[in-house]
Amino acid sequence: MSDPHEIADTAAELDDLGWGTLWFPGLGGGDILADSERLLRATRRLSVAIGVASIWRHPAGEMAAGHARLQDTYGRRHMLGLGVSDPAAAHATGHPYRPLTDMGRYLDDLDHAPAPVPAAERLMAALGPSMTDLAGQRTAGVHPFMVTPDYTAAARERLGDGPLIAPYQAVVLERDPATARAAARDFLAVFLGMDHYARSLLRQGFTEHDLAAGGSDRLIDSVVAWGDVDAIGARVRAHHQAGADHVCLHVVGAGAGMPLAQWRELAVLTA
Repeated sequence: MSDPHEIADTAAELDDLGWGTLWFPGLGGGDILADSERLLRATRRLSVAIGVASIWRHPAGEMAAGHARLQDTYGRRHMLGLGVSDPAAAHATGHPYRPLTDMGRYLDDLDHAPAPVPAAERLMAALGPSMTDLAGQRTAGVHPFMVTPDYTAAARERLGDGPLIAPYQAVVLERDPATARAAARDFLAVFLGMDHYARSLLRQGFTEHDLAAGGSDRLIDSVVAWGDVDAIGARVRAHHQAGADHVCLHVVGAGAGMPLAQWRELAVLTA
C-alpha cells in the first residue's frame, strides 16, 4: 500500500498535470469517504470519484452524510459511484440478491436521507440494459467496466443525450503485443471468471471461446487498450466518438506501486 503522503503528493501533481478526475475503487470496503477526503484535500481543481462503492458494504445514510460534508467542504468536487456487486456480496450480509430492487431501494434511501444525495452527484456501475435504464432515470449516468466503444455507442443510443457515460478503460503502455497481452490477461483473469462480467461480454458479441484460457486476443485487444500513447489516445477518442462524456483510464501491468511515470506520459491526452 502506498504511503499517504506519497498519495497526496501524487494527487497534487496529477491535478497540476491537468487530469480532470481521480477515480479510485471502493468495492473492497474500508473507509472510502476518508480516502476521498485525502484526495480532495490534496488537490484544488480536479474531481474525485468513487468507482465504485458496493451498496452492501456502505449504508446509504452514512454515505449520504459523508458525501454532503465533502461537497460542502471541498467545493462540490465529489462523485459517488455505486455498484450492486454480485450475489455473494448480498448473501454475505444475509440478503437475497435482487439487483434492480436492491439498487432502487438504496437510491430511495439516498433520496430520503437527512442530507439527500442529488441524482447529478451519483452514478452507477451499470452493465445490463435494465440497470442502465435505472441509472439514466435516477443518477447522473453510468460507469461501465470492461466494455468496448461499441458498447458505449449502444449505451448512448439507449440513454439519449442527457445522462453521463463514463466508461472504465484498462490500458497497458507497452508496444510489444505478447508482453502487453500477457499483462492484460493477468489483470482480467479474475473478472472473466465472474458471471455478471462474463454475461456482459457475451452480450457485447464475444463468445465462450473468447472468454476461455484467459481471453482471446480479440477480447483482450477490444477491452484493453495497449501500445504507445497514440494508441491509447485512439481508444479514448473512439469512446468519445461513440458518445462517452468521460473515459476513466486505469494503467495495468506497470508493476507494484503507483504508475506515476505512466500517468505523466498519458497526461497529454487530457489536453
